[in-house]
Amino acid sequence: IKKVLAYSTLSQLGYMAAAFGLGLPGIALFHLMTHAFFKALMFLGSGSVIHACHHEQDINKMGGLRKIMPVTFVTFTIAGLSLMGLPLTSGFFSKDLIIDIFKYGDNPLVYYSLVAGVFITTLYTAKLYFKVFFGSNKLKIEKSNAEGHNYVITLPLILLAIPSFFIGMVLFEK
Repeated sequence: IKKVLAYSTLSQLGYMAAAFGLGLPGIALFHLMTHAFFKALMFLGSGSVIHACHHEQDINKMGGLRKIMPVTFVTFTIAGLSLMGLPLTSGFFSKDLIIDIFKYGDNPLVYYSLVAGVFITTLYTAKLYFKVFFGSNKLKIEKSNAEGHNYVITLPLILLAIPSFFIGMVLFEK
């Protein structure tokens, strides 16, 4: 689970490098900041999942955790949608801004590469999401054990979910 998230960071660094390459460090930093919130949320959510799954990290051995871990499920959903760049999420505002700049530029190859990155990101994020939270509960995790760590992890998940969804909208308007 952590490997998928680590690899997804590389694709997001590509968007930042593209903006820096055009001499737009402010836009690159805007994406860095939005990315920091939703990626921190995803890593903390994966830690919550790993803890509940008795330190198992293979997503092929997981499944059915959405009913067992509702707080982690909802917050991971917000982070995943933001990573994918769903409209109105923070990832949408920062990533779309970078893509739009290249849309009207002189290099269509970079533009189409960035757009392809959105689709690839959506595919592996959806794969991770559905394997972990849907399907059958292969590890036979019980609800009492899953989010038994109470507010130690769930409160930070909730607090990170708010900027993961809204920070892009708030900063883009200014």
